[in-house]
This record gives sequence, C-alpha cells and structure tokens, in this order.
Amino acid sequence: MSTVLETEEHQALRAAVAALGKRYGRDYMTSVVRDGAHPRELWTEAAKLGYLGVNLPEEYGGGGSGMAELSIVLEELGAAGSPLLMMVVSPAICGTVIARFGTDTQKRQWLPGLADGSLTMAFGITEPDAGSNSHRITTTARKDGEDWLLTGRKVFVSGVDIADATLVVGRTEDARTGKLKACLFIVPRDAPGFGRSQIDMELQAPEKQFELVLDDVRLPADALVGDEDAGLLQLFAGLNPERIMTAAFGIGMGRYALARAVEYAKTRQVWKDPIGSHQAIAHPLAQAHIELELARLMMQKAARLYDDGDDIGAGEAANMAKYAAGEACVKAVDQAVHTLGGNGLTREYGLASLITAARVARIAPVSREMILNYVSHQSLGLPKSY
Repeated sequence: MSTVLETEEHQALRAAVAALGKRYGRDYMTSVVRDGAHPRELWTEAAKLGYLGVNLPEEYGGGGSGMAELSIVLEELGAAGSPLLMMVVSPAICGTVIARFGTDTQKRQWLPGLADGSLTMAFGITEPDAGSNSHRITTTARKDGEDWLLTGRKVFVSGVDIADATLVVGRTEDARTGKLKACLFIVPRDAPGFGRSQIDMELQAPEKQFELVLDDVRLPADALVGDEDAGLLQLFAGLNPERIMTAAFGIGMGRYALARAVEYAKTRQVWKDPIGSHQAIAHPLAQAHIELELARLMMQKAARLYDDGDDIGAGEAANMAKYAAGEACVKAVDQAVHTLGGNGLTREYGLASLITAARVARIAPVSREMILNYVSHQSLGLPKSY
C-alpha cells in the first residue's frame, strides 16, 4: 500500500509493527481463540516496544504521539492477521479520555499502566434497551454523601474479564434543570455490586463480550472523570478515537484477506494460466484494494484532524472513515473467500471465520445507518427523522 502521505517516522513504525505482526500472525491468533485464552504474549511485546501507548503523553510513559500513530499499529497488526481489539478500548478510548480530562491523580494512577500494557481498561456504553440511542442510557449515578452510587446495565462490553477497571458511561441529575446528563466513571473490576456475565457469541475472537450489572456500586468522588458538566464533550473525545481505530481494525482485516486471495490467485491454476489472469477474478480484487486505500485516506484525515485538536472536523471524518472501512472490509473478505472457492471455507486457509468478524466493522461501535444519519444531518444539513 502507498505511504506517500506519511512521514518517514510513520513508514518506519509501519514496517516495525508489520514485522512484529508477522512473527505472530493468524495462526497465533487462531490458537489463542481455540484455547480460550488471550493474546498476552503479543500484547506484552507490543507494549514493551512502546506501540500500545504511542498516543499517550510522554510524561506518563507514553509515546507522546497521537491517533495517527496508534491507528498505524492496529492496522499493521491486523494486516498480519493478529489484530488487538483491546487497543481500540484501552489506550484509544480510555487512555485518551483520562489524558484529556482526568485529574492528576487519575492520570498518575492509570496512564503509565495503560501505556506499558500492564493495566487494561474496558469501556461500557451500550445498554440492552438503548442500543444506538445514547440519550436513552438509564445507568444512573446519584450522590450519597461524598460517594457516588452507580446502578444500571451494560451489554457488549469487550474484555471485562481481563480489564483492571471499566470506564462506564452513566448519567447524573443536573441540580439546576433536573435533566439527566452524561458522565464517565472508573469502576474497578472488584467493586462490590459490579457483576458480569459472558455473552455467548458466534464471533471467533480472543476478546470476550460481557453483560454488566451495576447494583448500587459505591464509588469514591474521584471515580468521576473530568467535570460533571462536560460529560458529552468528554464522551465524544473518546468516541472519535474509537471510530478511527475501528477503521484501522477493518482496513487491517481487509488487507489480510486480500493478500491471501492475491497470493492464491497468482498460483492457482485451473486452466492454462493462474486464475488471477482472468478479469472476473482480478477486477473484484482490484476494486477491493482501491476501496481499502480510499478508506485509509479518510482514516488518515480523521487522525490528523483529531491530533490537531479539531474535534468537530475529526467527528465527521472519523464517522466517514469508520463507514468506508467497514464496507471495504466486508467486500474484501467476501471477495477473498469467493476467490478461493471451496478452499475459502476450509480451516486450513483461515478466511471463513473472517466473514463473521468483518461484520463487526459495519455494526460496532455504531452502525452504518447511524453514520449515514450523522452525515445527512451534520454534513448535509438535512432534517432529522427522530
């Protein structure tokens, strides 16, 4: 893939992470899933090399860079067949929110560990009855003396079993208006009243999905991240990196599938020449490559805007990047499986499981339809239907 828009440092980072990913690869991730384990070896080595915290402030042990660099790391690991989904959550969402809005104590407590991989944080926003409508979030926090009491439910929370804490989106009552407003709380994994149950997923991934139940979880005053009155600002400061990183996840997966298909099409002979010489095979693969490249361009734009501090511009670009990457990923995986024919469905070639995994980039963390809503309202100025 072309890297003419990237600095020499970015190109060097890409090459180094690609080499790391190649040492692990798809077989490693498949064995981790089969054993019901977590990719600890890859996570630890990526952390030791400084890749996991590349976006976090240097004063707390991070790389002092931004989403441009962190997205390169995830994309290249994905292109090698070994993406780390918790990178989307721990350093990108939680690390960013704490670095931007956390107290000095919260930063000292969490950022060094998030940067060196020794601490992991999950992120809980989705609820059973709210889905894409974050205004319907019913997890509420109420004051009890100096403490907070947090009550509610969350679903599809990744990696809670390995996370030291979960950054939970709740709502508090505005004393002036009586309306509920979004707030973010750090909930330690062993907090009394904080229960979790694993969701049985068809998706084959090392990161497990959980439903959380918060039953009057008592939290100290300093569990609240940032200003109680700036909850939405803080929330979206974490959601834009989430979209950028989901785009990186999709692009990496699409590149992996496409590379396997191209390799197969160059060598597989049914008639006189390799099947890749036939336009019915070659053209769809070329289209998949083009669409992945275009998605990456929008991801790079979103990362640049975010790193430059343009939250509004980054919001539009991050949504577009996530949409484009999700579509490109699904098409690339589908075409790769189709190119291999029956072999595309065998365990040996390892592409069939990506059919399910590719859907994640279309569905999470926000569906493509909600992105189209965003673009039609925010970019085009069309009236809302809800």
